Amino acid sequence: MGKLSWFLGGVVAVLIVAAVTGFLLLKAEANGFSANAQPSFWERWAAREARAMAMPASAKAQANPVANSPDVLAEARAHWADHCAVCHANDGSGDTVMGKHMYPPAPDMRQRDTQNLTDGELFFIIQNGVRLTGMPAWASGSEHDATDSWKLVHFIRHLPMLTVEERREMEKLNPKGPGDRQEEEEEEKFLRGESNDEPQEHHHHH
Repeated sequence: MGKLSWFLGGVVAVLIVAAVTGFLLLKAEANGFSANAQPSFWERWAAREARAMAMPASAKAQANPVANSPDVLAEARAHWADHCAVCHANDGSGDTVMGKHMYPPAPDMRQRDTQNLTDGELFFIIQNGVRLTGMPAWASGSEHDATDSWKLVHFIRHLPMLTVEERREMEKLNPKGPGDRQEEEEEEKFLRGESNDEPQEHHHHH
């Protein structure tokens, strides 16, 4: 009886996904695909279901092997500021140019949809990414390793309690573009009492 229930549940899930997919295709034919629009309720639902189906059962129950500590949080905070904040913002709100213009937009990771995930689920997402979104996989091909991901899990849990001082510290670690660096240099010169104005040469005509 149990196997039959699981089978019927699977069939129903497939039919629902197929119906949603058909609806989205009809909508796309009418309006086209554009990342400027906000995802519909059904698109958000389908994305969550796809993420859940892609998650191995073993991942959900996996415990964080890295003990939490101030030093671990400091390392994760610096890593987040340098690698993750461009999309997720320093405070995890997703309120960045990149984050807001992704499709779907980067979520507010301080809210229940993220905080209710288990440590193992958060780790799996960081390591493997999420298909059909902008979330990349960090499991290979970079200096980022599994230990870094487990430390980030601790930091994600800390996001709702992030302090103003921590955010200011992270701002110094965010990647800087040429314009940002020039602005910082000009501010430092101003604070040292130096002037960017070149002395003007006066030419006298005889």
